[in-house]
Amino acid sequence: MILSMTGFASASGELPGISLAVELRSVNHRYLDVTIKLPEELRMLEPGLRERLAGAQKRGKVECRVSLARTLGTAGTIAVNTDRVQQLAGATAAVMRAIPGTPPLTTADILRWPGVMVDATISQDALAEQVDALVQQALQELTAARAREGAKLRTILEECCTDVDTQVARVVPRLPALHAAYLEKLGGRLADAGLDPNEDRLKQELALFATKIDVAEEVARLKTHVGEMRRVLAQGGTAGKRLDFLAQELHREANTLGSKSVDAELSQVSLELKVLIEQMREQVQNLE
Repeated sequence: MILSMTGFASASGELPGISLAVELRSVNHRYLDVTIKLPEELRMLEPGLRERLAGAQKRGKVECRVSLARTLGTAGTIAVNTDRVQQLAGATAAVMRAIPGTPPLTTADILRWPGVMVDATISQDALAEQVDALVQQALQELTAARAREGAKLRTILEECCTDVDTQVARVVPRLPALHAAYLEKLGGRLADAGLDPNEDRLKQELALFATKIDVAEEVARLKTHVGEMRRVLAQGGTAGKRLDFLAQELHREANTLGSKSVDAELSQVSLELKVLIEQMREQVQNLE
């Protein structure tokens, strides 16, 4: 299975007095870059979440956002996090010493501060268990979305491979004729210049130059790289970097084909190949 690096998923759940929501977003990135945004009450879950996300995706910029909201009309017991209040008091005192005349925090300010009000009826273990379940659900949805996108990209890349084969097939039958026609053309120019193209030294130079413009090797490599790209696509897994390398190699061979061109159709084939390969490179950048 080929996976895209792009996807989005969300999951939500309820606990007595608390509403939880998880959002996962993934976009293209050369390496794996995980960002986690948590409310203060769930900060202790970050290491475990980071490890789980890193185990689920090999490449991409992944953002995990967990939100927590208190719901009204519940029988839960609200308590004050005294440790958090003491931290605020110390921070307020430090600011007032540094900036005399600064107004202190009011009781309402303190109660609104993240992490001050806690639900005494819900344990941290229950919160952690619920968040873990929601993240697992969101990860499954994200993987499914990435798989659907990956399947579409695989189809596009396979179609491009077929188009590359079509362009290469235009060149193969013409290789012997191109070689002979160019030798004949050079021989005619030498004859016009008063030189004998059948003279041994000139025949050697013509043969050497004909070798330099021979594109049979480039055509063979194009076929090989396309075949390898198809194999990697069929094999699946983490294939993005491998496919990107193959696309670069295809582009290099298409460039060389154009630089050796001695025929208008060969130049056209080189141009078409470059366009196709550039399309392939753009799509490959989306794959894990």
